[in-house]
Amino acid sequence: MEDSVKNTNENGGEMPTTEQVDKGLKDRKVSWAKLRHVDSLNMEAGKVSNGEGHRSKLDWKTTLSLAFQSVGVIYGDIGTSPLYVYSSTFPNGIKNKDDLLGVLSIIIYTIIIVPMSKYVFIVLWANDHGNGGTFALYSLICRYAKVRLIPNQQPEDRELSHYKLDTPSSQLRRAQKIKDALESSKVIPIILFCVTILGTSMVIGDGILTPSISVLSAVGGIKQLTSSLDQDAVVGISVVILILLFAAQQFGTDKVGSTFAPIILLWFTFIAGIGLYNIFKHDVTILRAFNPMYIIYYFQRNGKAAWISLGGAVLCITGTEAMFADLGHFSVRAIQISFSGIVFPALLFCYIGQTAYLSKFPGDVSDTFYKSVPKSIYWPTFAIAVAAAIIASQAMVSAAFAIITQALSLGAFPRVKVVHTSAKFEGQVYIPELNYLIMTATVLVTLIFRTTEQIGNAYGIAVVSVMVITTHLVTLIMLFIWKTNIWLVALFYIVLATTEVTYLSSVLYKFVQGGYLPVASSLVLMSMMGIWHYVHRKRYMFELKNKVSGDFVTDLVKNPHVNRIPGIGFLYSELVHGIPPIFPHFIANIPSIHSVLVFVSIKRLPVSRVAAEECFLFRQVEQKEFRMFRCVARYGYNDVVGKSEDFEQDLVQNLKEFIRYESYVIESGSSEQEVPRVPHSGTGSSNSSSGVAEKEMEFVQKALEKGVVYLLGETEVVAEENSSILKKAVVNYLYNFLRKNLRENDKILSIPHRKLLRVGMTYEI
Repeated sequence: MEDSVKNTNENGGEMPTTEQVDKGLKDRKVSWAKLRHVDSLNMEAGKVSNGEGHRSKLDWKTTLSLAFQSVGVIYGDIGTSPLYVYSSTFPNGIKNKDDLLGVLSIIIYTIIIVPMSKYVFIVLWANDHGNGGTFALYSLICRYAKVRLIPNQQPEDRELSHYKLDTPSSQLRRAQKIKDALESSKVIPIILFCVTILGTSMVIGDGILTPSISVLSAVGGIKQLTSSLDQDAVVGISVVILILLFAAQQFGTDKVGSTFAPIILLWFTFIAGIGLYNIFKHDVTILRAFNPMYIIYYFQRNGKAAWISLGGAVLCITGTEAMFADLGHFSVRAIQISFSGIVFPALLFCYIGQTAYLSKFPGDVSDTFYKSVPKSIYWPTFAIAVAAAIIASQAMVSAAFAIITQALSLGAFPRVKVVHTSAKFEGQVYIPELNYLIMTATVLVTLIFRTTEQIGNAYGIAVVSVMVITTHLVTLIMLFIWKTNIWLVALFYIVLATTEVTYLSSVLYKFVQGGYLPVASSLVLMSMMGIWHYVHRKRYMFELKNKVSGDFVTDLVKNPHVNRIPGIGFLYSELVHGIPPIFPHFIANIPSIHSVLVFVSIKRLPVSRVAAEECFLFRQVEQKEFRMFRCVARYGYNDVVGKSEDFEQDLVQNLKEFIRYESYVIESGSSEQEVPRVPHSGTGSSNSSSGVAEKEMEFVQKALEKGVVYLLGETEVVAEENSSILKKAVVNYLYNFLRKNLRENDKILSIPHRKLLRVGMTYEI
């Protein structure tokens, strides 16, 4: 292992005592024989632990509080589905009253199998240290098997506290074989990545369709006010609400849990109460639908028509994926409590009550929900329905922002500005460019489709596609990470895959009736993400292939024509192994080097967070007197890179601590096979190492006072001359179009122009 690592101090830069360092070295639990020398990260990684799982030590008071808040954040979408499920299931009216029993039985068991059994009690546990969603599943798989397409893995990464997991080994031969198969295959990593970005694209599709269908169906109740208000008025009011909704998105959802939870809780109280009212008033015998035989009778009676109607019935579980995607704000136990205790019974009462009402008034199927509401509470229900639809829409858009942030940090999405709107909830982000694109798309969908029936056809494809992807990824996790019994895995896969693929086939049948919308948008997004990641990987491989040798650095420092100027230079590159090829290009154009030069790589790991004390990884470049260092700043996909001033202060402080630890190691004279002991104060060795370290640290501090300059390469990427026409089109035109029309690196890193120095270079890939 060649890299050496620093120890971040959480007390504003105060250095640890030699006793603390010595104790940390003694407590180290890994085999030191594997290391070239001691570094502080390896010491700290043994002390920082997160092995207990996501919020496993929360007391019941906190858990119940989180359960209450989760009602406002997660369940708005699934909670407003009763507004449009029956109208989408029976677009041509109810032909036979017995069909109501069959459809209700389908709805009941769909809710039991998918959100309750699959997500609440299984999928939620497949989280990445509390973070859910498609990219969280992908990152979890990437940590257990080397299937990432960008080869920037380092041995030190596995020492991170969030990276420490029980890897499959001799515990189960099956798990090891699957792991080996994943790592040895050239096709499987590509398939995994494509499936992941497909799921991400479908989540963005949810972000477009959820506001449209939820607000449109909720506002539809206003037609009961007067006969002069028709569908045009409903569409117009919906568009105004949608525009205001997206305009308010920039203010964030910091207080979304405590503010929205009472409204959504009131909504669930209303729909459960209205459902119970309709059950006892109209038809108690409708409870027979709990007998699954009515599903068989329904298909026997209607055949193909019953299969087609599944595309509407599946809308009863819209928003289920939000339980998993928004897990990072709560805990597994909190979501299990809120869904099982509040959401699940409320939805059952609501759908059973609607069915009881339709058994007496089958002609009202196009507007089942509002027709079934008692007149005495109609307007309060309408007001709460509109509020719930707005909340559901905002939560889904926020979830789309969060998952795009994950994709962005893993190099799978073009550069966009990410604004973190909350200091309390790390997943609360706002992406201006994406916000306006989703708003435009949502308004156009509302204006073009106008009714919930056609939007429902599109909505179903987006919803079910994400569920199918989640089922397959979780099955893979069960096989080689959880090492679950093969028969239980088979039961999980057969039941869920059969159910969801059946639903998917039904919604795809309505492709030409609006279902093409999420498919088309997903293909566009997948193409954009795929092109960006493809060229991103090719750029990295180019830098890796053309990295600078150590001899070049030695000759450079000894060259009398190259000046060392006061100050610190940060040269940015994505390369984590070696010196990037942009460095000689800088020297050729500006024959000067700062007195302290740091090659900085900001590296995103397939983990949700990296502890502050484990962020920076340092090593000395060539000889000590060159004062050149490599620094890999490691972040998880939910971590925020601080402003340039904060970042440079942290980096320099950690660099000084690294210099001190490095001096300890050198003065200890330890071999590779033993743990060097940090000398205590009063010994000659201690005084010697301390003196050298203090001088070096003082030099770095003076360089910092002279100023920091950020050296940024402006690389243009072009395809090689002998490349195919397709590759030239992708690299020279499509990728460069995305790059020129999106954020530049200095804006992403918040680098002030007065500290920025650019040099252009062309990469032929």
